Amino acid sequence: MKKTAAVFGVFFCLFLLAGNSLGAQSEVSTLRGMSLNGATGLYAVPTARTGWEKDADVGIDAGASYNFISENPMIKMGISLFHWVEITGAIDLQPEIRSNTDGVLGAKLQFPTTKTALALGGNIQFLREKRYSAFHVNYFTPYGGYFTSHGGYSTAGQIYAAATYSGEFFSWPAETTFALGYTFVKDNKDNFDFGMGFDLLLLPDILQRFAHWIVDFSNFSYTAQPLGTNPWARGSLNTGIRVDLAAVPALSRFKFNIDLMLLDLLDEDRSVVLGLVFGLPLKR
Repeated sequence: MKKTAAVFGVFFCLFLLAGNSLGAQSEVSTLRGMSLNGATGLYAVPTARTGWEKDADVGIDAGASYNFISENPMIKMGISLFHWVEITGAIDLQPEIRSNTDGVLGAKLQFPTTKTALALGGNIQFLREKRYSAFHVNYFTPYGGYFTSHGGYSTAGQIYAAATYSGEFFSWPAETTFALGYTFVKDNKDNFDFGMGFDLLLLPDILQRFAHWIVDFSNFSYTAQPLGTNPWARGSLNTGIRVDLAAVPALSRFKFNIDLMLLDLLDEDRSVVLGLVFGLPLKR
């Protein structure tokens, strides 16, 4: 707990600097990527943004990611409505030996603020629990036997409030996000959620709007049953590079992001994840 508090303190100071350096207010860019569970956000932490809040009355996003360590892909979709509402979904195709397939449905409502974005959101998670029991000897297969399996489905849910504000960090545009929430999980009493993170535009004079450094730290993950991250022991630090291909003039009408993520970087079960998000406006 002391280690977690110390890490939170260090990152809290860094994020205050990122958001308030010289009191500047500026926009990172039109980039609004998807978190791992589909909500507009960083990696685990949702932001107070919606997918197409300034660019379209109706916009749709689709994404996919692959965890190279746990070998599980995810697919995600989201729709943004009227600049201030989004509805999202994700399917986590976990390996069968762990729990098979999980699903997440989420929604977010952004308030009509000016400089600082504020939002309320939540999700419901459908978690498949697959457990293996007795080992049966089978002399007719090269593996010697097999396990019988049984299981079922459980549910979890999360509600959260998020605040996102723009500033500069050493003259580089940055957005800082704080999120507070609660996760409802059966037989678990320690469910208060806290997360923070930032999106920093890297070398804007050289790379323009192409490269973003994403960092978030939280005591929750994309679901209550994730692979490749264990945030409940002492929190999870996730970081990576988000490439904004919509910075190419020919692609500026669309959303086209590539993520290279390092999840739970400070622990031994860290993961490397590659993600892709594509979106387009349906009604401007």
